[in-house]
Amino acid sequence: MSPTDTTPPRFSRLLPTPGGEVDLATVYAYPEGMGRPWVRANMVSSADGGAWGASGRTAELSSPADRAVMGVLRGLADVVLAGAATARIEGYRPVRPREVWSQLRAGRPATPPIAVVTRTLELHPDLLTKAPPQSRTIVFTTESAPAERRAWAAEHADLVVAGGDRVEPGAILSALAERGLYRVLTEGGPHLLAELSAADAVDELCLTVSPHLVGPSAARIVAGDAPSHTRLLRLEHLLEAEGALFARYTRE
Repeated sequence: MSPTDTTPPRFSRLLPTPGGEVDLATVYAYPEGMGRPWVRANMVSSADGGAWGASGRTAELSSPADRAVMGVLRGLADVVLAGAATARIEGYRPVRPREVWSQLRAGRPATPPIAVVTRTLELHPDLLTKAPPQSRTIVFTTESAPAERRAWAAEHADLVVAGGDRVEPGAILSALAERGLYRVLTEGGPHLLAELSAADAVDELCLTVSPHLVGPSAARIVAGDAPSHTRLLRLEHLLEAEGALFARYTRE
């Protein structure tokens, strides 16, 4: 697709039933009647399993189709959860409203808040200070975080101390539930996804497989020192667009 081509990406359904029109908001809808936070992870991987491209960012793996899915997932979500390293590397700022979200977000704020997990509170100031009041950024940190940074963050964001030396996944989900934020979209990075998965807190994985080879230098979509674990997933659908595959898995 050329930079001036505004034609929306065309998605083909491969599974469970090939063919048919694909409405992204419908196929990615959250379950009805949730009584607890539902954690959806949205990640992109190269064909050889790398979680980022040569720049250390995911931009080289993305595409208009991938960004279309990401936009719908953000529009459906109550909150976007990310680790601090991902927020820094990917240049996270408060989510901007989109006209196409008007129906997706009926009865909710125009944008979901960003919730960021950080032990050091090394965050770009705009992520905290530029968020609209109705979608105030949530910062999950630890008791060991520098006191001055904690005080500054508390002035500009919703600060939650969610652990002693590490942020506990259970404390994150409890705090989100208290705020009525049940539709949780985490965009990683690999370390946060590993922590959530090890805690058996991931209900769904939306995985874009990008048609690129990036070599052995990039990490997998889960990384770090979280305990090894096995989780069985069920494939809900498989879509294709622009040579990329879009798989949606739910916990078995």
